[in-house]
Amino acid sequence: MRAISSMATRHVLADLAAAAVEAGLPDLEIESVGGVDAAERVAAGESFDLVFLASGALAKLADAGHVDAATVTPLVLSQVAVAVPSHSSEPATRPEGTAFADAAELREALRSATRIGYSTGPSGTALVQMIDDWGLTDEVGDRLMQAKPGIPVAKSLAEGDVDLGFQQLSELVGQPGIRILGVMPSDCAIDTVFAGAVATASASPGHAAEVLAFLASEAARPIKVEHNFSTP
Repeated sequence: MRAISSMATRHVLADLAAAAVEAGLPDLEIESVGGVDAAERVAAGESFDLVFLASGALAKLADAGHVDAATVTPLVLSQVAVAVPSHSSEPATRPEGTAFADAAELREALRSATRIGYSTGPSGTALVQMIDDWGLTDEVGDRLMQAKPGIPVAKSLAEGDVDLGFQQLSELVGQPGIRILGVMPSDCAIDTVFAGAVATASASPGHAAEVLAFLASEAARPIKVEHNFSTP
């Protein structure tokens, strides 16, 4: 079977798919690309059995009839974290695991940053909207640098293209050349639920539904935790 996903879940889905095979379910070949590109390809009618995207993007595909709305299943909850280049003088992660004490402290960090990296997809959209809601667009807008689809913010940080980066925690953990400050503070947290659905173009919707059910099962939880996701 064939599936498509956004980059944010590529590692956890690879391990989940392997576990599904061990449980006796069909093999699942997953192609991971930028979330916007993935949604466009599904909408264009490309043949997939399963689609894994942010819940909002899947809802739009379901409304348009590209995935079976009845099968949309939340799989993981991902938090956006803040990172800096490894040589940065920014303070270490706070004991409670957040990058900054509150939204006010985060706003000051944005004002101080020379170049701010953020990702494509829902988390990046939410960050830009938050900055606009705070009235900071005119002040920091020309310092915002969106990563190209499929290119992690961590790469921009490690190569010195940006000095403050925002991306899903699961995408930042273990990446070389960066230091994670922590997740965004609770009063301005950006959390994304990633879900799966059976594509209406699937040639094996029954088998696809079985695999999706396994990915949402309790048996899959340890793998999600290992990849720094929680269950929604």
